[in-house]
Amino acid sequence: MSQSPHVTVLGAGLAGTEAAWQIARAGVAVTLVEMRPIRRSPAHHSSDFAELVCSNSFGALSSDRAAGLLQEELRRLGSLVIGTADTHAVPAGGALAVDRGRYSAALTEALDQHPLVTIERREQQALPPEDAITVLATGPLTSEPLAEDLRQLTGRADCHFFDAASPILHGDSIDLSVAFRASRYDKGDADYINCPMDKEQYLAFRQALLEAEQAELKDFDKNDATFFEGCLPIEELARRGEDTMRYGPLKPIGLWDPRWGDVNDRDVRRAKRAYAVVQLRQEDKDGRLWNLVGFQTNLKWGEQKRVLQMIPGLGQAEFVRFGVMHRNTFLESPQLLQPTLQFRQRPNLLAAGQITGTEGYAAAVAGGWLAGTNAARLALGLKPIDLPATCMSGALTHFVSEAPTAKFQPMPPNFGLLPELPERIRDKRARYGAYRDRALQDLEPMRALQPQTVTA
Repeated sequence: MSQSPHVTVLGAGLAGTEAAWQIARAGVAVTLVEMRPIRRSPAHHSSDFAELVCSNSFGALSSDRAAGLLQEELRRLGSLVIGTADTHAVPAGGALAVDRGRYSAALTEALDQHPLVTIERREQQALPPEDAITVLATGPLTSEPLAEDLRQLTGRADCHFFDAASPILHGDSIDLSVAFRASRYDKGDADYINCPMDKEQYLAFRQALLEAEQAELKDFDKNDATFFEGCLPIEELARRGEDTMRYGPLKPIGLWDPRWGDVNDRDVRRAKRAYAVVQLRQEDKDGRLWNLVGFQTNLKWGEQKRVLQMIPGLGQAEFVRFGVMHRNTFLESPQLLQPTLQFRQRPNLLAAGQITGTEGYAAAVAGGWLAGTNAARLALGLKPIDLPATCMSGALTHFVSEAPTAKFQPMPPNFGLLPELPERIRDKRARYGAYRDRALQDLEPMRALQPQTVTA
């Protein structure tokens, strides 16, 4: 008598949570192994699934933006994580941001209550047997014993970079007589709190960042540290040049406080406009918590409080959580993985999420969807699927499996990954819209392969 199909998923982050759901959705029993709270990670703050570590934003919501297109593809593919993010969204202008606590709790409950999902809270110290269908979704913070076993399997040392998270503060400690609510260019509602700086304040703030004491970074030579360029610590941005921050996260363009006067009056605008602006994004549904956008940092906690309270409007800021930095490990995926996310030398082992070399929350979810879908198909005796490279989800998996390996680095969703359109379109918005239309059209055959949700 043959055994019932079964899959093991290692790690209950974004990718592992999505993978486990898609496996159960296909009617296959799945064991989801998560080391928290038995063993804590350097970056996580709870034991709930799919915790968002760096920020609460999945990126732009509009489907003519790369992150937004990826989100829309995942909605159409029946993603649990993106659907839950939509349910627990908080105001964030044109971005999909969530109430982190409620969102993670909802995902944890959904998997805990599914009859085909068994949750085991323990540290996995070695890969399961070769004949066991397994999804490796342990993320960039994979525990060392398991990472070493993976190195033995692949014969390759892992790659790494350093990532950081932004501080979070109490909303009622923000001085709104100085700060103001607005979205850039008045897009949507006034969803952000903005702290304006004049030139003198900005230069003093930058100097304080440059002089502030950093926390010790373990297990690597500080001089050789590699950062992910899409999530640089604010102090690293300050070091790169006097104007780097105000052309990045402190960009003042499109932000105006009506108390300054008529924005349409050129003389008023020139006299009153801010030299730089720090933005805060709502962290929870109730608007009690706010995070500093783009303020990933590795400063010591006392230094964070001292320097960040120099920001106008944050002089009395009360911090709920300070920023932290952690080491992110990823595989040399082009040497190891197929576009199906199966390991070339061990097809019953699949990888998903940041450990594959994708970057961004939605990209991790996409990897989890594909790895979970294919693990279930293997368990059911079906052929794994390969997502079209014309879709953002497929472009990412093709990149991590086919990119040149000389200097493989994590990649976020972007339109540069997609094949060229048949005809050249000069207007950028129209071009991105054409990419979107093609991607969603080419995704339709994948939707037809989806099972009906199985709950028993």
